[in-house]
Amino acid sequence: MTHDVHPTTIRILLADDHALVRRGVRLILDREPDLEVVAEAGDGAEAIAMARTHEVDLAVLDIAMPRLTGLQAARELASVRPGVRILMLTMHDNEQYLFQALKAGASGYVLKSVADRDLVAACRAAMRDEPFLYPGAVTALIRNYLDRVRDGEEAPEQLLTPREEEVLKLVAEGHSSKEIAGLLFISVKTVQRHRENLLHKLGLRDRLDLTRYAIRAGLVEP
Repeated sequence: MTHDVHPTTIRILLADDHALVRRGVRLILDREPDLEVVAEAGDGAEAIAMARTHEVDLAVLDIAMPRLTGLQAARELASVRPGVRILMLTMHDNEQYLFQALKAGASGYVLKSVADRDLVAACRAAMRDEPFLYPGAVTALIRNYLDRVRDGEEAPEQLLTPREEEVLKLVAEGHSSKEIAGLLFISVKTVQRHRENLLHKLGLRDRLDLTRYAIRAGLVEP
């Protein structure tokens, strides 16, 4: 049995405008049996071109590159290679960049200064669809969330309205539309509209799916 190719090698596109940084990062990645840099780029535009011609699973992009930044490249990559995971590499412990990176679809944010410690773990986490953030970034995210709560802003992650949540709970508990209408003092028609909205918003099919979702969300006891 040959050992030259790992059965589940993660194919990586590496983009950074500093050749020295690229070499250092490549050394870190290529040391691992399951990671392989298959393409290198010196800027964001080149990264997109490489993504078109190479099969890649993961793109490791420097945030600040000429022509197209890593953030712009990340947005573009989503359409060129849907499903490719993205990690941002940065010199800067900068909260603004962090939020932009997450908005651009990056699943991780790694500081170059500690890349030798964090990068490999970040690559593997990205492939498991788990976010990877350095400790300072986690603190920034929590602080940002607490500020929003304090300022009375609804967290944008809030998928359901409070009313929809009430309807979901009652549906999951087995109440009919008529019973729910009576309990919430709304019309049956309104209940049905809420149910349709719930199915649509959550991408679910039927009452059973809604019940499972309600259990996962902690609205009802299993």
